[in-house]
Amino acid sequence: MSRTVTAFFDNRSDAQQARSRLSTASVDADRVRIIDQSHVGNESGGQERGLWSSIKSAFMPDEDGHAYEEGLRRGGYLLCAEVDEAEADRAIALLDETASVDFDERQDQWRSQGWGGSSEAAIGADSARGSTVEEEHIPLVEEELRIGKREVTRGGARVRSYVRETPVHEQVSLREEHVSVERRAVDQPLARGELDRDSDLLRERTVEMTEHAEEAVIDKQARVREELVLKKTAEEHSESVDETVRHTEVDVDTGRGADERSAFGGFSDRQNDGARSRDDDELRREREGASYGSKLDRGTL
Repeated sequence: MSRTVTAFFDNRSDAQQARSRLSTASVDADRVRIIDQSHVGNESGGQERGLWSSIKSAFMPDEDGHAYEEGLRRGGYLLCAEVDEAEADRAIALLDETASVDFDERQDQWRSQGWGGSSEAAIGADSARGSTVEEEHIPLVEEELRIGKREVTRGGARVRSYVRETPVHEQVSLREEHVSVERRAVDQPLARGELDRDSDLLRERTVEMTEHAEEAVIDKQARVREELVLKKTAEEHSESVDETVRHTEVDVDTGRGADERSAFGGFSDRQNDGARSRDDDELRREREGASYGSKLDRGTL
């Protein structure tokens, strides 16, 4: 069982790239066709000319057919691929990865430009007026103002800390001891028996005396005396933006003298059309009344 998947493109090169992408995915190239505006309006006379008619009638509802037909008339390209039902999802995913257009969004854009979504009314009007021999398109463009925000660098502050050494000179008083040995001449006789009584006079002894001195001891203590704080604040303010946007306006000269109308019509034009219609009705009734009186005079009634 086969299924037809479609994708719409703005140019032929994108459509051909999508066709090549499907071919690499085991889709038969003969089952992938690219349709352009040359196929629209030539539905009879040969396989190529009848291709669009057969695809539109077999695979598309009337509404989709009119939309694709409008896109082809505007210069687009329609890719139609007949794939197996099991490979349809894969083919659709591959086409989504190409440069195909969002067709629903494109239809909304056409409707905003005045397209009615169906070609039947236009075909009926063309049939009443005759075949179109020349056609020109004037795009009506309107600019929209969009205001965004971006962040820029206006300035700032940078603080670098470093260490500097400063020499310090201080005076400190230090105490120092010195031991000296002196010999003094003493001539003092001992009393009789004193040597026996004082045994310390004749004994061995050792006497020591230690010298002490003070020396400078350096100690440094760090203390935080001050701190530097970097702080950033933010505030919001309103700013007025003055800009100019442009749009296209057209005046249509219908060839009836100096009358000019907007391309979209106007209330005053409808009033004038209504007044002319009422004048034509009154003139017609007067003519019918005169004709009726003339027939009475001639006795033909």
